[in-house]
Amino acid sequence: MSLLPETARQVDLLVARAQAEGRGPSLALGVVRDGHLAHLAVAGETPRPDGDLQYRVGSITKTMTAVLVMQQRDAGRLALDDPLDAHLPGTPVGSLTVRRLLGHVSGLQREPDGEWWERAGGTDLDTLLAGLTPDKIAHPPHFVYHYSNLAYGLLGAVLERITGTPWADLLTERLLTPLGMRRTTYHPTEPYARGYVVHPWHETLREEPLTDSGAMAAAGQLWSTVEDLGRWAAFLADPDPAVLSPATLAEMCAPVVINDLDSWTGGHGLGIELYRVGDRVYVGHGGSMPGYVAGLAVHRPTRTAVVNFANSYGLRGHHIGALGREALTLVLDAEPAAPAPWRPADPPAADVAALTGRWWWMGGEYELRVDAAGDLVGGLVGKPLLRFTPEGPDRWRGRSGSQDGEILTVVRDDSGTPVALDMATFVLTRSPDQAP
Repeated sequence: MSLLPETARQVDLLVARAQAEGRGPSLALGVVRDGHLAHLAVAGETPRPDGDLQYRVGSITKTMTAVLVMQQRDAGRLALDDPLDAHLPGTPVGSLTVRRLLGHVSGLQREPDGEWWERAGGTDLDTLLAGLTPDKIAHPPHFVYHYSNLAYGLLGAVLERITGTPWADLLTERLLTPLGMRRTTYHPTEPYARGYVVHPWHETLREEPLTDSGAMAAAGQLWSTVEDLGRWAAFLADPDPAVLSPATLAEMCAPVVINDLDSWTGGHGLGIELYRVGDRVYVGHGGSMPGYVAGLAVHRPTRTAVVNFANSYGLRGHHIGALGREALTLVLDAEPAAPAPWRPADPPAADVAALTGRWWWMGGEYELRVDAAGDLVGGLVGKPLLRFTPEGPDRWRGRSGSQDGEILTVVRDDSGTPVALDMATFVLTRSPDQAP
C-alpha cells in the first residue's frame, strides 16, 4: 500500500532538504511496509536515482554476516560462547567469543593494521590472521562498547572455516538467492552510482576508488539497491523461517550493550544496531565506505522500515542515519497501524474458564482472561500485560514481561475448584482477605 499523499510529500521534503544541506550528488530513500516498497523519494541528479540503482552499503553488510553466523549456530556448528580459538586455532586473540565479536563487546581494536582497508585493497585471510597480536585487544571484554570492523573480518573467517565455503558464496547461497536479492552483489553491477567526495571550498566532485575489501569483506563490502535492501528490511521485520527462525532474529535484536550511557538512545544486539526514538525502538544498521553512506531502520512491531543511500561521504554517519529514522518516525506518526479486528472466541474449557476473573496478591488486584489463542492474559490492573501459555495440566508458562519463562501453577481444593495461582512463588488468591 502506498503512502498517503501528504505523508509522501513530507518524506519527499525531508529527502530534498537532506540532499541540499548535505551536498549529496544523489540521495534515495525507500519506505517499506508489510514487505513492499510503499514509497520512493529521490533527490539529486548525479546520477538520477531510482529503486534499481546500486550504492555501496558499507557496514549494513554486518547484519547479513551476523545472520549467517546465527544460521550456523542454529545448525549446531558453533555456539555463541565458543572462543575464537575453537574455529581459528592458534590466533593470539583466541579467547574472544563469537557472542562478544557479534555485539562489539570483545574489546578488539576497530581496524586491522596496515593500510586503511576501506580505501586500499584488502588483504587475504591468511595475511589478516597473521597480523593479529595480543595487543589488538584494546579493552577487557564487556568493559565498554567498542565498535570493531576487525571483529567482523574474523567472523567472516570463522564462517569460511566452518563451512568450507568463501564468505561471498555462502552469502549468495544462504541469503541473497533465497530472499530474491538479485541486485545485491559483491562488486558493483551497472547501473550503479559512482561515489564522491565533495570539495569543501568549491563544491566540485572527486570520485573515490572502488576497492575489494578482501578478508574484511564480511564487515562492509556489499552493494545494493533501494528495492533489494527493502527486501532485507522486510526480512528483519518478519523473517522467512526457511532462512532464519523468527525466535533467532528476536534474539539478535535483544540488547547486548548500550552504546550511549548518558541517554540510552542506542545499543547493539547480535549484529543489529538498536535505536530508541521516543517510545519506539528501531533495529537496523548504518553503513559507509569512501564515497557512499547508507542507512537501514526497521520498526518490527509494525513491519515498517526505511532504507536510504547517498553517493557522497558528506552525508556520512549520523546525518544519513538520522534522516532515515526521522522519515520512519514521520510515517509511523502520520499513518499508525490499524489494530487487528476483535473477533469472538470459542468458549474455553471449563477448567480454564475457572481461572479467569479477579485475583489478589499483597493488596494488588490482578485480572486474567482467556484470549482467542487459548492463552491466559492479564496481570496487575493498570500494568503491562502478562501472557501465559498452557504447558500441562494446571501448569502455564510465562511468555512476556517479568514472568517471561516463569511457571504459573494452579492450586485447587479437594472439590477441584481453583483457590490460588502460584505465579513463580507469588501466590494469588481470590480475595484480598485470604492469606496465600
